[in-house]
Formats: sequence, C-alpha cells, structure tokens
Amino acid sequence: MEPEAHPGPLNVFDYERIARERLVPGAWAYYADGAGDRVTLRENRAAFERLQIVPRMLRGVKTADTRTTVLGTAVGMPLLVAPMAAQGLACAAGEVATAQAAGAARTLMIAATEANRPLAEIVAAATGPLWYQLYVYQGRREMAERHVRAAEAAGCRALVVTVDAPRWGRKETSERDEFVLPAGMGWGNFEQETDDIDLEPEALTWDDVDWLHSLTALPLVLKGLLAAEDAREAVARGVDGIVVSNHGGRQLDGVPASIVALPEIVAAVDGRCEVYLDSGIRRGTDVLKALALGARAVLVGRPVLWGLAADGAAGARHVLELLHDELELAMALAGVGNMAEIAALGAGLLRMG
Repeated sequence: MEPEAHPGPLNVFDYERIARERLVPGAWAYYADGAGDRVTLRENRAAFERLQIVPRMLRGVKTADTRTTVLGTAVGMPLLVAPMAAQGLACAAGEVATAQAAGAARTLMIAATEANRPLAEIVAAATGPLWYQLYVYQGRREMAERHVRAAEAAGCRALVVTVDAPRWGRKETSERDEFVLPAGMGWGNFEQETDDIDLEPEALTWDDVDWLHSLTALPLVLKGLLAAEDAREAVARGVDGIVVSNHGGRQLDGVPASIVALPEIVAAVDGRCEVYLDSGIRRGTDVLKALALGARAVLVGRPVLWGLAADGAAGARHVLELLHDELELAMALAGVGNMAEIAALGAGLLRMG
C-alpha cells in the first residue's frame, strides 16, 4: 500500500512554522519583531479573538460572493497585499513573486518604497492592479516626488502614504541580531547615490497632505491612523482612503489593536472616504469581523512573507487563497452572501466574548 500523502499547509500558521525554519535568524527577526515589549503585537491577535461572530440562520446562503471594489478597482476579495519592506529576504524573486501571487489570487498588491526589486520589475510581473506605498524621508523630498512620478508612470492606481513613522520604532530582537541586508541585495527604488545614506523618515504634518495632493491626481490613502480626530481631519483634507493601522505592532508599543480602533474611525469618517484595516489578520474570520465593523477591505502582511519563504510565488498565492476560502466559508456559515449583506448587518454580526 502506498503511504498516505501528508497534507500541505492548511492555514497561515502552518506557513509561519515553515518560514521560521527556512529563514535565517536575522531575516526572521526582522519580519516577526514588534516594538518594545511587543504588547501591541500580541494585542492585534488577542483583540480579534475576543470578538465573536453571531451567525444568522435560515437565510438561504450556501455560497458567498467575495468580490468587491477598492477606490473603484474591482478585486476578487476584500483582502489586499500590504506594503512590506525587503521581501527579497523571503525569496530571491521578492516583490516580483508577490506581484505574481496577488494577480493570480485576483487581488491588489501595494508596492512598497523599501522594496528590494525596482517598481518597474514589479509592474512587469504584475497581472493585477497595484497601489504604491510612499515614505517621505527627512531632507529627501525630491526623492518622494520622484517616487510619485514613477508610480504614476507605472500605472499605479493610488498612493498610500505611511504617516505613523516620524521615526522608526525600536525593535529589540532585530537590534540584537544587528540586522542588515545580505551582500548583493539592495533597495530597488533608491538611486545608487543613496545606497550608503541612512534614510530617516520625515515627521509629516497635515500641510504635507496638501503638498501631496499638489503633486498628483492619484487617489490618496493615509496609512497608520488610530484616532477618530485624525480621521476627521483626513477627510477634511480630501483623502480618499484611510488604513487603520498600528504598523503591525512595529512602531509605538501600547497603542490599541487596529480592530479596536476601527469602529471609531468608521464613525468619524461617516462614509466620506473608504476605510481599510491592517495588523493581525490571520484568518478569514478576521476579515469578516473587520468588514462587519465597517472596513471596506483589509491588508495582509506577514502571512504573505511566510508563503514567499515557503514556496515563492506559489506559496504566497496559496496563503491568499487559504484566506479567501476561509472568508467565503465564514460568510456562508454566518448567513451573509456578499459584501452588501455584511454591511447591512454590520456590527450586529458580532459580540464581545
């Protein structure tokens, strides 16, 4: 008798274990670490786990439609690939593999400023839509302008500006491992003369939102808001989207989990711009919870890196497909057949455990 085949990874946590085994310690620490005592890093998961789904019965839902739009772009699921630095640490193809995975999974990738592969290579490999994530570095505004122009020329459909990093958060495990890029691996979007410059983020102000509007007609998304007051100001400044985010627990430790901050920001925005969420998404049920609390879509980060480390583009695609399938099943079992039905029931689908 032939031995029974061992099933492959069944969820993103299986991919996490594989990635930890395959990545060198410095790369694993860089991806996995959180700021300070990592309280927020842990809370991102714990807060999701405290939320319970209250399914609705006898609604005739056998299968669910996960399709939606984000800023007018159609995607196959309300789950986008978050911008993440240094994806080349996970596999040699890095962001090129991620772009291939996102397109194959019928979703959207947000290409990062701090990518190992240049934007042109990512665009060439992409079969799905792209947004571009922007850092503005201290004293390097001409670089930011160049990146905006490159994103426009490449056909990126939105500009996602990370605003929660006036300085880099302190990640102690990475410091102990003295993380540096491996020899021969560079930053794809920086010109050669910047390779030996220690780029520090700039402390942006609300006036910089106006400056960014003056640079481009691309839709503008602010990533890293946690306060309702900031959301109201963002809408007043004409932003098109907000990502409720604590940077995956990597910046200021002790801030709320993104899912905890989400309802106040959704209420403050009151439909005047789209609201997304990142930090802590590990299951399709997490996606459903975020949608029920008013998110248009969520961004997934580390699990995609785990998929890359395990099996390149195929692994990243499988991670996205696993999350999609979990979401579709959760929707069917909860009695909601599409995005409109989730929105109609809203927070009534949930309760605190």
